[in-house]
Amino acid sequence: MATDDSLKRRSFLKAAGGATAAATLAGCTGNTGDGNGTTTDTTETTEESGSSGTTLTYARGADSKSLDFQNTKSGEDAKVTNQIYDSLIEFKPGKTSLKAGLATDWSVDGKSVSLTLRKGVTFHNGDKFTAEDFVATYRRFVDKEYEHYPGQDYVSSYGPYALGGWIDSVEKTGKHAVDITLKQPYAPILKNLAMFCSKVHSLKAIKEHGTDLASKPVGTGPFEFDNWDTSNQRIRLKKNDDYWGDQKAQVDEVVFTAVTSNTSRAQTLLSGGADIVDGLGAQSSKLIDNSDKADLASIPGINVGYMAFNMWRKEAFRKKKVRQAISYAINTEDLVNTIFKGIASQASQPIPESVMGYNPNLDPYGHKPEKAKKLLEEAGETGLEFELAIMKNPRPYIPSPRQAATLVQSNLEEIGVTVNITTKPWKSFLSYTDSFKHDACFLGWMTDNGDPDNFYYALLHPQIDRSEVPDGQDWVNPNDFDNFSTLDTAAWANTEFMKLTEEAQQTYETSKRKSKYQKAGKIFHEEQPWVALDHAKTMRGLRKEVEGFTIAPIGGPFLNRVSLKQ
Repeated sequence: MATDDSLKRRSFLKAAGGATAAATLAGCTGNTGDGNGTTTDTTETTEESGSSGTTLTYARGADSKSLDFQNTKSGEDAKVTNQIYDSLIEFKPGKTSLKAGLATDWSVDGKSVSLTLRKGVTFHNGDKFTAEDFVATYRRFVDKEYEHYPGQDYVSSYGPYALGGWIDSVEKTGKHAVDITLKQPYAPILKNLAMFCSKVHSLKAIKEHGTDLASKPVGTGPFEFDNWDTSNQRIRLKKNDDYWGDQKAQVDEVVFTAVTSNTSRAQTLLSGGADIVDGLGAQSSKLIDNSDKADLASIPGINVGYMAFNMWRKEAFRKKKVRQAISYAINTEDLVNTIFKGIASQASQPIPESVMGYNPNLDPYGHKPEKAKKLLEEAGETGLEFELAIMKNPRPYIPSPRQAATLVQSNLEEIGVTVNITTKPWKSFLSYTDSFKHDACFLGWMTDNGDPDNFYYALLHPQIDRSEVPDGQDWVNPNDFDNFSTLDTAAWANTEFMKLTEEAQQTYETSKRKSKYQKAGKIFHEEQPWVALDHAKTMRGLRKEVEGFTIAPIGGPFLNRVSLKQ
């Protein structure tokens, strides 16, 4: 992959997971935090639609940029498109497990995936869903030779990341059957088919609308597009009375509205201007939790916040004892309790407990400054000084980056290490770290699909061939490779770890995959290319009248399940 492409991919994946997050990159780009944003705050009173209809108002941190899932990397966009479109396979509401979507049955055998598609499904434009729609959707995303390919500048990098990089071909084998041929055995393929970027367009809509699908979405979902008031940052969807699924929408309309500030959004909820709000920080969640007008719902998030050591740029970081010393010096327990105020838990490894392959035998390093000093002396690195690059805006996995960085700075000062904090706006920050100009940096990840591959391979495998790593070295110069994954901000290239994650990716047997990821986690824990900081909660504010809402760690929100008490 060319360098520019790598940067694009990296930027989107960090925004998504980085996700997606959440996102869910899934993980996908989420709200930026308390009072830090660029859009104008709006409030909208919960509406009655006509004499008998009801409107559900969902307030979030920013408006959408596109309503075409192939044209976006943003979790804000996915919140809307997930209501309009369906995918072949879906995540169960509130779970990471899978259920039938537009496909009723599927099987995986080596490099072959066969899917039986659902009959009797109608797109919002009246077109009947068939295998041709999925083939056209896939080709539109990744096939530059396809006549309806909208161009590289239009489609997002999720095309090759989720599908094209692993799929060799997609063929219609019947009106309601398709076969997918993989380039290699690839265990996460079914979860990738359930990601927000793998929804299904109508072939007829592809032909008729082209790139106008970014503002004229046509899906098969429980809600269909009504209008987008961009000046007021408001998107209105209406109930699809012909929805194929058992769970038809309970309200007549859904309105997505943008309120930038977390605190203002919480206040909008409490004043009745919204029914559901997301993107909550410590202060705004406390505001809701203390109210008798709304409820605070939360679940453990599938994410990780971390501080990466750039081994290529900072020579001292190539020494394991230095990385371990810094890990022992940073008080992550204090971080989650006093800075993140209980909305996050300590991390010991890249994946949270809910992800397959979590290693229960790995504990956080713990705050041991005397041990840290001893390790630094053994490494011959007393008087160490380095830069810590951080994002200006809070992120879901690092709710208070400046305060967290100050704590790190103070902790490391105790062991004689000087930390110089560099703060940048999110977009500039991503460009900076994509270019490996940082010594160390804060980052994080919200999963797209809940699979360990989406953490281990995406974030810690440089995605170069193991033979390209010099003997006796566990880092590389990213600039030496066109296809280096800029997500690997530590420039870490541990061949034993790389081998394990490659094998796990190509292993279908869960118990064997789990064992390989637990071994990979142990290597990570010993080598410490990052300090794993935290796993943050996913939180939503719900007006008391809301019923049937389930927080989705991946996918969603599942608003067709929600009703409003009258």
